[in-house]
Amino acid sequence: MAGVPVAGGRPAGPVREADWRRAAELVRGAGDVALVCHVAPDGDALGSMLGLGIALRRAGKDVVASFGDRRFAVPRLLRFLPGQDLLVPPADYPAEPELMISFDVPTVDRLGLLAPNAGKAAELIVVDHHPSNTGFGTVSLVDPGAAATAVLVEDLLGRLELPIDREVATCLYTGLVTDTGSFRHSSTTPEAHRMAARLVGAGLRTDEIARELWDRSPFAYLKVLGAALSRVVLDQGAAGGAGMVWTYVTRGDRAAHFLPYDECEGIIDVVRRADEPDVAVVLKEDDDGAWQVSTRSKGGVDVGRACTLLGGGGHVRAAGFTSHETPERTVARLRATLDG
Repeated sequence: MAGVPVAGGRPAGPVREADWRRAAELVRGAGDVALVCHVAPDGDALGSMLGLGIALRRAGKDVVASFGDRRFAVPRLLRFLPGQDLLVPPADYPAEPELMISFDVPTVDRLGLLAPNAGKAAELIVVDHHPSNTGFGTVSLVDPGAAATAVLVEDLLGRLELPIDREVATCLYTGLVTDTGSFRHSSTTPEAHRMAARLVGAGLRTDEIARELWDRSPFAYLKVLGAALSRVVLDQGAAGGAGMVWTYVTRGDRAAHFLPYDECEGIIDVVRRADEPDVAVVLKEDDDGAWQVSTRSKGGVDVGRACTLLGGGGHVRAAGFTSHETPERTVARLRATLDG
């Protein structure tokens, strides 16, 4: 099997009608469909993937879904999502899928252990909304103007004439509400609210979803949050004078309280509340010793560009990258990039 192009394809932009038609044609004609989202999946990645997966299975397709983490586990905050019986570990994922669909993945590297499978797929449909998408795959459903990847999945389901019931709606709403910051981010468009209304109309419980995502955490999270806040730094001269606040969480911080890595995602939302700086940064040491860097901007600084230059990617106001240097050296590199 020749495999699909993994780089150098069509750049991100509004989805062409020809690509929508081709994607629908491939899905309709497929008996087996292999779905994949990025490593360390967030609500949009996992919700988009499972939402489409549930609908395709009910349409008679044989569906498997996965993400390429070495420690394959759904983050606790997302374990309420339906459709998780579709998930298989990377080792059980098809080596050469006839049809593979990726969700919320801007670069092949973000597929982790499943990047080789993508290179051997006969067809790869890329569903994404990151401006930094590199244009890999054979069919590009990439629109940086979409509030979430879930927006594109809803569109695809409509073109496939597949119904959105409560379970599918729960998955897609989770993707929409997490990537818009509960409709607080600038990506929140009138269409995002209209989509939310359609999904709520399918019978989902917005209060239950909100509680799972934002209103609960283990006590250990508070202890680790306290450690992170005890070392927080405000650098008012960074980012060309726009200012930056930053801190970090070590493996030792988490180990002392038996807190899994994925429980630290919310720390950036606490740090970013500081009034003075435009940019907030949290470095989290993962179980392999690498530093996963999350950045946020209030709008004055393009953190997506900086993170892309440092090997990562994302959006203007929310992006990230991976570093194997110390927190201090990592922040120094980020500062220099932002200043540049």
